[in-house]
Amino acid sequence: MSITKSAVLNALSYVDDPDIGKDLVTLKMVDNISISGKLVKFRLILTTPSCPLKEQIKNACITAITHLVDKTAKVEIDITARVTSRRADGANVLPEVKNIIAIASGKGGVGKSTVAVNLALGLAQSGAKVGIIDADIYGPSIPIMMQLQGKRPKVNNIKGTDKLIPLENYGVKTLSIGFLADPRQAIVWRGPMASSALRQFVNDTHWGELDYLLIDLPPGTGDIHLTLVQAVPVTAAVIVTTPQAVAQADAIKAIEMFKLPSIKVPVIGVVENMSYFTPPELPNKKYHIFGKDGGRKLAQQYQLPLLGQIPIIEQIRTGGDTGKPAVLDNNSMQGKAFVKLSSSVAQQVAIRNANANPTKRVHMHT
Repeated sequence: MSITKSAVLNALSYVDDPDIGKDLVTLKMVDNISISGKLVKFRLILTTPSCPLKEQIKNACITAITHLVDKTAKVEIDITARVTSRRADGANVLPEVKNIIAIASGKGGVGKSTVAVNLALGLAQSGAKVGIIDADIYGPSIPIMMQLQGKRPKVNNIKGTDKLIPLENYGVKTLSIGFLADPRQAIVWRGPMASSALRQFVNDTHWGELDYLLIDLPPGTGDIHLTLVQAVPVTAAVIVTTPQAVAQADAIKAIEMFKLPSIKVPVIGVVENMSYFTPPELPNKKYHIFGKDGGRKLAQQYQLPLLGQIPIIEQIRTGGDTGKPAVLDNNSMQGKAFVKLSSSVAQQVAIRNANANPTKRVHMHT
């Protein structure tokens, strides 16, 4: 009996995406099916380039076809990726950006910008198109971390309108108030001025096509945060904390802000930064300098994924200071931690897009 496309599709309808919990056919993750005798070829379209379960899904597809269609079939699968999006705002703002991710913390000093930069580069290394906005208006640090200090963005006329063109390094488009202000001068602005700067970074900038646009928010819960959710449809938020009880207490406020009925931005997980220290001469030893598993406990309290536990390693600090983020050395302990983090975030964004409400801007009455 000859193999048919309908038989192949029927077999693949029994294979679920483990993260999303729906079958590949329903999710439209299968196309370009071709059959030549016993040879079955098709394309498998994953929801993220860095999918950690790609081999598991591939093997499940082969098993389904050989068990349900023809045990002598030879299966060849071309694996690619198409980052999902769930925007319901008409895409009037940032029309070519699929997902907007807020990186937040309740307090300063927890390494939020370091996490944001390494996450952005990790996503870009996986093949995604990525941008990052440094929305920490009063303390911009991303120009240094991205080795773009002293650079100035150009202004180009795009379809009759002057637009800022983000600077780019390591495959990540970047914009920061640090590119527009004298780094020696303090930025002494009232809330409305800071909010206006963020709106300019969104509305008056040509970002082009992006899978992920990360917004590195300032510490706390204030004007910038409210401006963001009103200005753009935020897909999700990632919370950064350290294991300390003090940091957790403030991180709770950030989580609760996104949970407010007037905001309702899904929080897709917690990152525990400065999780432990491992001396180079004792690679199997962990010293929990700032406490143990505080981020894990916070994630459990809110039934959120723990996206990553990032160790205290000197190279993470020096990488930020020299503009060579730690994730670039992806064979190191710190590089592997950030690669794993970026994979986890991409995974949770795909799950959010499959199961949560569509993304839209927040409308507040104040």
